[in-house]
Amino acid sequence: MAGAIVARPLWWPALPQCALVPPPRPWCRRQPAVIRRHALPGADNRRLAHLCGPLDDHLRRIEAALGVVLTRREHHFRIEGPLAAVDRAARLLDDLYAMAQAPIADGALDDLLKPPPARVPAAEVDDRAPIVLHTRHAELSGRTPNQVKYLRQMLAHDITFGIGPAGTGKTFLAVACAVDALERQSVQRIVLTRPAVEAGERLGFLPGDLAQKVDPYLRPLYDALYDLMGFDRVGRAFEKGLIEIAPLAFMRGRTLNHAFVILDEAQNTTREQMKMFLTRIGFGSKCVVTGDTSQIDLPQGVPSGLVDAEQVLVRVTGIGFTHFTAADVVRHPLVARIVEAYDRDRKLDRTRDKAPPA
Repeated sequence: MAGAIVARPLWWPALPQCALVPPPRPWCRRQPAVIRRHALPGADNRRLAHLCGPLDDHLRRIEAALGVVLTRREHHFRIEGPLAAVDRAARLLDDLYAMAQAPIADGALDDLLKPPPARVPAAEVDDRAPIVLHTRHAELSGRTPNQVKYLRQMLAHDITFGIGPAGTGKTFLAVACAVDALERQSVQRIVLTRPAVEAGERLGFLPGDLAQKVDPYLRPLYDALYDLMGFDRVGRAFEKGLIEIAPLAFMRGRTLNHAFVILDEAQNTTREQMKMFLTRIGFGSKCVVTGDTSQIDLPQGVPSGLVDAEQVLVRVTGIGFTHFTAADVVRHPLVARIVEAYDRDRKLDRTRDKAPPA
């Protein structure tokens, strides 16, 4: 009936008029919003579908995590929100598009949406600040300024290079950092690798299963683990898959997520092997590369991947380099003097090579 008044039950409260208007987004009350138009390179519909997810689920999750509004027309995006969030959303779209050759796993998107961890700028590395690594078997800290710097580099960067002579603690401190990260649950596993140059990376002709084939080449890594964790805990960690040791040849084709990865004896990698290894690093992972450029065992004329990486990557943001000297040797005092003697001899050889013929 026109004009009739419908009685409302007492338990049905009157809704204020403003209740019909959705509340403003949180960022609208905190910061002024900006609008950016962002275009992805190319217009690959298959990659765009992987980026957006089923029913644009990935875009909705990005909106919820960053507090932005995304509008898409083909490969053009309109991003609205606070300036910092808009910048991060644009970078995130670029990253997702780059990895969208295949469907993007939920875990990979979750990792990208996590707040970036606080980083220690390389310029602020303080060689005097004490750093203590906690393992079940021992507490460790750097004994020399370069060792302390090395520890800080490993904490501050996702990829760290430790280059120097034998006995300076490069491998041991890297394994200690990995064990400390595993104990704190910062990573889910430890992956240790090194090139088996003596076998030419061709392990099939050697007797035994994989472990028996590679054990002689990976024994130094086992020794460091046993010193830090003890035999029983190392054995249990291997059984649970928390620690993996493998030759470098077995890294090809893998993606190592949430792992602390160490490449030892990196001076015996080729340029191709080094690039292959560094591109295995996945989300939530750290990588440490150790080596001694004075002990290269590669065939004559084959350049070292470690020497090449130092020249190519030294200015790349997010990668740290620590160089050790004979003063950092922590073995028998004779070891430091031996290293110094060989260094002097190498310098003399270079001087002779540069001298013009008589």
